Amino acid sequence: MSDDYIPSPSDWVREQVEKIDETGDTRSVSVMDRPVVMLTMRGRKTGALRKVPLMRVEHDGTYAAVASKGGAPEHPVWYGNLLADPNLTLQDGTESWEAVAREIDGAEREEWWERCVAAYPPYAEYQTKTDRLIPVLLLERKDA
Repeated sequence: MSDDYIPSPSDWVREQVEKIDETGDTRSVSVMDRPVVMLTMRGRKTGALRKVPLMRVEHDGTYAAVASKGGAPEHPVWYGNLLADPNLTLQDGTESWEAVAREIDGAEREEWWERCVAAYPPYAEYQTKTDRLIPVLLLERKDA
């Protein structure tokens, strides 16, 4: 494992991460005028640190990560990273903390899916574009 950070090959992701790192605040960027949080995790192939801004979906201190990839037929790379190692750092605004990701299903997923769509309505359209059920992971703060 390495503490080296490997920037995203995606220009918009890399630019948003650079802006968040520069300002120390996830509120310095947005997607479609909606707030984001930033996840820092280990790459499953490299073991290096990877960072990704995701839509902010929060309820009672728990956050959700939606592996939509805009409705693409395949999952985003970060989803596989979190399945391989669910430990991450979550940043919301200027606050950061350690969290653990877990994929949810059934009634729990349905309840959270509604929250996710309320936070970012395009998720509903993304689901219609793909045959895969878009995964939802809860990001739960580690006990201090």
